[in-house]
Amino acid sequence: MYKFTADCLTGIRQVDEEHERLFSLLNETLELLHNDILQDKYHKVQGIFEELKRYADIHFANEEAHMAALNDPELELQKRQHLEFREKIDVMDFSDIDELEGQQETLEELMRYLTRWLYRHILGSDILIGKMPSKEEWKGKENPCEFTEQYHTGIPLIDGEHATLFEIIGRANDLVKEELLHDKYDEIVGILGELKDYTKEHFRDEEEYMESIQYPGIGAQKMAHQAFVSKLEEIDLEQVDQNQQEYLEELMEFLFGWLSNHILKSDKLIGA
Repeated sequence: MYKFTADCLTGIRQVDEEHERLFSLLNETLELLHNDILQDKYHKVQGIFEELKRYADIHFANEEAHMAALNDPELELQKRQHLEFREKIDVMDFSDIDELEGQQETLEELMRYLTRWLYRHILGSDILIGKMPSKEEWKGKENPCEFTEQYHTGIPLIDGEHATLFEIIGRANDLVKEELLHDKYDEIVGILGELKDYTKEHFRDEEEYMESIQYPGIGAQKMAHQAFVSKLEEIDLEQVDQNQQEYLEELMEFLFGWLSNHILKSDKLIGA
């Protein structure tokens, strides 16, 4: 059973309540998948798809309206992710579920997709709603990537690695402000590669530390880490090359927004 934990809370009551309902649908799918008594699951499977599409439409509309009211810079990205979800569910809905074997295969595929998408979307995007600085606010800061005391967890290993991540992101910020360098592609790719490698190393160390102290929130932490790594790995380098400055600015908003929020909301609990 999948639990809707505190790590998934955005702090927005309506959004959190709707996410909790989506988790319920995920668990209903899991229960149906492992129901050995019910042989023909055709109508149950169809019912889940219909409820998913109906509820997703309501939730996405409410979430996007909330972000629009806040003038949230991540709104367009969220809209794209929501559209991808709708399209995936529509395609799966046309799967052959007349045969009993097809029903199980469809449920298994749906479980894999829902679990991966829901955790990645909430922990990688939704928790940042209303917390991301605008480009203007970001540009106005002298050193937005300074690793100050507020980010300290009290765990030397983790704090040291967080400081390194801030330093890497700080170099990306310096690149944003470099007006004389017109072609920044190679530098962007280099920083992204370094960030991906170091992030994976840091998350591995952090998870090993949590395991050593039997930290109860390690499951949600691993999900959040995977969501962040997946975002880095899905970066379209062709798009980066075509819109270097705009992409860099959006990347900076996401990187610092996610990392600072994750440290303050999740990592500091490890030290506590």
